[in-house]
Amino acid sequence: MNKKQQYRELMLKARAIAVAAEQESRGFTAEEQAKVAQLMSEAKAVKAELEQEAKDRAVIDEVNAFFASDGEDQGHGGQAAKGRTMGEQFVNSPDFQSWLKQKSVNGYIPDSVKGLSSPPIQFKSLLAGRKALVTGDSDTSAGAFVQTDYTGSYEPLGRQPLTLRQLVSPGQTTSDTVHFVRQTTAVQQAAPVAEANVTDYSGATGEVSGEKPEGTLAFVPVTENVKTIAVWIPATKRALSDAAQIRTIIDQELRSDLEEELEDQMLNGDGVGENFTGILNTTGILTQDWDTDLLTTTRKAKTTVRTTGRSTPSAWLINPSDWETIDLLQDDQGRYYHGGPFAAGPQTLWGIPVVETETIDEGTALLGDFRKATLWDREQASISISDSHADFFIRNMIAILAEMRAAFGVRRPTGFVSVDMTSGS
Repeated sequence: MNKKQQYRELMLKARAIAVAAEQESRGFTAEEQAKVAQLMSEAKAVKAELEQEAKDRAVIDEVNAFFASDGEDQGHGGQAAKGRTMGEQFVNSPDFQSWLKQKSVNGYIPDSVKGLSSPPIQFKSLLAGRKALVTGDSDTSAGAFVQTDYTGSYEPLGRQPLTLRQLVSPGQTTSDTVHFVRQTTAVQQAAPVAEANVTDYSGATGEVSGEKPEGTLAFVPVTENVKTIAVWIPATKRALSDAAQIRTIIDQELRSDLEEELEDQMLNGDGVGENFTGILNTTGILTQDWDTDLLTTTRKAKTTVRTTGRSTPSAWLINPSDWETIDLLQDDQGRYYHGGPFAAGPQTLWGIPVVETETIDEGTALLGDFRKATLWDREQASISISDSHADFFIRNMIAILAEMRAAFGVRRPTGFVSVDMTSGS
């Protein structure tokens, strides 16, 4: 094993220990710390030897290059520079040949090798004795032939995960309005009834009419209008013609923005103007005030949905900051109530799945049967392009428009409870 391989092996061993600790979210143990220190010390020594060898080799190459370029080392395989072209001197120089051996495989440099930069080669007899450098870095020298490698990849800014649309019931509509009936009162008049003992009931003492109680129901019609959510951006025609991927990026960004706005509208829309009436602003949803602590409050919210709302909740919507607070709750002995950092399995609170979302404000949680809310698609998200906006036609510009049309409604408001997650609020 040569010194380069030895150095690599030492560094790989040290890295393996560090990766193991990082994956387990912990620091080094005493034994690991000692082992890493030993490996790094050995690697440092091997690296110093490699650097010294490189320095020695550079001195030897410089001496050989001097005699080779001046033609004064004929007895040692040197060749006079006189009569040779600059290109010949460059490719036959010891510096270039040494560099080529390091970078090539059997004299051939693979296409996968990137970041090539040859050592500078000096020529004494160029332009009346002035020294010139041919390098792989200069734009006016060999660097003019270097083609930049455009990978075509990009890293978009992060967006929050979208979750609410996966929880509510999906629907379709071909109209601009959606009509449904919401029940507001349940039948609660049932009672035991004695058998009648008279034909014509007069109300006299001892008479039993045997009349059965009449039940009552109450309903309210609800109409939700289809709303349009849209966004557009300007672009040049050349941008789309010369870089097809730009259009893909734009499409993805516009669609993602629509989805984020849709999720916010379903939860927080105030019903004013073209806004949806979101769950939190729907008349009739239940509320749970703060009571003692987070765990007590959230448990009472579950009871409220079951006993008052007569619903089986399907999920919690909780802001990531509030969920972090719950995750970090500990007993008097410092033990995590929620299992701690190494707890496996899905996130649940009182047996109900937890969905973290930034769409809901910190300090408020929503528990409910999300199947009792429906999103009706009228026109799914679409992208269109036009140069008809303003003076775009004469400026070779276009508008890229994304839009969708949908309606949203809560069929059973009492299936949801808004929970106050902050003490003293």
